[in-house]
Amino acid sequence: MLLFEGTRLGSLQLKNHIAMAPMTRSRAVGNQPNDLMVKYYEQRSSAGLIITEGTSPSPNGLGYARIPGLYDRTQMEGWKKVTQAVHAKGAKIFVQLMHTGRISHPLNMPAGAQVLAPSPIPAAGMMYTDQQGIQPQPTPKEMSLADIQATITEFAHSAALAIEAGFDGVELHSANGYLLEQFLNPKTNQRKDNYGGTPENRARFVVELAQAVCKQIGSSRVGIRLSPYGAFNDVQPEFSGIDEFFGALATDFTKLGLAYVHVLDHSAMGGPQVPTRVKELIRKNFTGKLIAAGGYDLVRAEADLKLGVADLIAFGRPFISNPDLPRLLAEGVALKPADQSTFYTPGEAGYTNY
Repeated sequence: MLLFEGTRLGSLQLKNHIAMAPMTRSRAVGNQPNDLMVKYYEQRSSAGLIITEGTSPSPNGLGYARIPGLYDRTQMEGWKKVTQAVHAKGAKIFVQLMHTGRISHPLNMPAGAQVLAPSPIPAAGMMYTDQQGIQPQPTPKEMSLADIQATITEFAHSAALAIEAGFDGVELHSANGYLLEQFLNPKTNQRKDNYGGTPENRARFVVELAQAVCKQIGSSRVGIRLSPYGAFNDVQPEFSGIDEFFGALATDFTKLGLAYVHVLDHSAMGGPQVPTRVKELIRKNFTGKLIAAGGYDLVRAEADLKLGVADLIAFGRPFISNPDLPRLLAEGVALKPADQSTFYTPGEAGYTNY
């Protein structure tokens, strides 16, 4: 089957067409990559490409409890152990750089960090904290132009640390209602300056950030994740001109020479159905590789690869309780269900002991 055959991602040779999707797992105590995380990623190195959990390029992006960072050298050295273990098993690995923006709480952040967003609009819903349990999400600070430039610089610095840590590249998290998508979406971006209002202005921050990261580490080492029609984290799933908006973004990413665009369809988890039209526009306008994610099983993954819908298929939750997922899929073995109660808890249970 094509899914299990080798393929290329730029200059990288992948052993199959399977990507492990990024998944928050909240085991990075003190926001530091640790030996338990080394074991976790090593166990899943039968994937051709691993994309790590969301990893903050800045103290300001540490919105959730126990998520890792990659903005100082101690964190870089911790991640280096992960990349070495994964490479020893023959897989490639990109780090997903995720700034949570307004999806945050000060109790989950170090002293001096700020909850930032394009506009001072709090997200609906609550946020878990280790110290005080569930708390309301706060009103974020509207980012100044200086904040915007500082954040772009932070992403570029983090990308440089990622390459030093041995990552094969970085994925920019512009999906799921986090900071980058907060700029893209008209519900969360109500700015009146050059970073808000028109579609071009709403896209400006993401395009400039991607450009800076490409300049820092080379465009062939940069991918980006999008979730058109996504409703996660209180963004507006549909807005005027949405298909053309994402199609234009794909054109921008082609001009930048990004390695891949990673498109997430939330409909398998109860989100709005993503029309075929927007996926086709992204596919048409982006000349790099396309990774598709969202509720895939073996049959649909193989079909979409053969139809040319995508170049790689990302699996998320099945990897949690089935670390050797490619082998199980190839052999037709029934998959073990994951225990959702352990998705974000500290320790080995449901993580490396499943």
